[in-house]
Amino acid sequence: MDLVVFVAVLGAAACHAGWNALLKLRLEPLLAISLISIACGIVTVPLLGLVALPAAVAWPYIVASLLLHLVYYVALTEAYRHGDLSLVYPLARGSAPLLTAAVATIWLGEQLGVMGWAGIVTLAAAVLMLSLRRGPNSGEVHARTVGFALLTAACIAAYTVVDGTGARLAGSVLSYIVWLLVLDGLMMLLFGFARAGRRLFAHFIEGWPFMLAGGALATAGYGIAIWAMTVAPIALVAALRETGVLFAALIGVVFLGEAFRPLRILAAVLAVGGALLIRLR
Repeated sequence: MDLVVFVAVLGAAACHAGWNALLKLRLEPLLAISLISIACGIVTVPLLGLVALPAAVAWPYIVASLLLHLVYYVALTEAYRHGDLSLVYPLARGSAPLLTAAVATIWLGEQLGVMGWAGIVTLAAAVLMLSLRRGPNSGEVHARTVGFALLTAACIAAYTVVDGTGARLAGSVLSYIVWLLVLDGLMMLLFGFARAGRRLFAHFIEGWPFMLAGGALATAGYGIAIWAMTVAPIALVAALRETGVLFAALIGVVFLGEAFRPLRILAAVLAVGGALLIRLR
């Protein structure tokens, strides 16, 4: 993978972990993710005047992506409602690259090679390792949390392949990104208002700097990822983006007071090894 793309995707991973952490800091999760999605749209709206409409062939992908993102948002927030960031985020994101690689190989015919697959599997193992629990309650399995986390992973794999394909067909990557994020913000404005009513606007006015910060992180993170998927194999970009779990684990320990476990050191080493395999692929 090209060094510029490699570094850019690592930056996108940090942005993604940042806005996921914001979901745990305040507000009910679905309300928070609605507000951040709306903020993404607000941040992106000024760019509408600078881009053309995506090519007609890309619009079915945009619509499919919007529907998949809606399911993803609901599943993710339900998982966060019942589980810690350091459990839900790794479980959801760790399963996704394997699913994405399988779909990209079968549907798009991407050839990842031995080193590419080794990097994906190593990163997925590192991410899933971060979700392991130890201690007196380590045997407890919260089926609802796991179920929603795995549904989140399936949605991630689906919209990743959809967006990677749609952006390649759109004629302009920036056009695809801008229209997708603006329409996603509009969708979540309507959905959030249906769920929360006027509270949605009250919370946005109260914490608009916080919301716009989350929106900017989410916009940058996913925009970079979509661009990267047009110049590199989708499966490799998707896997490398999951290094965000390391940033999420750090945020969870330092800022959210979640438990520190030595196992995370081993997971970090594996993640770095997986990232290097992808870089050298």
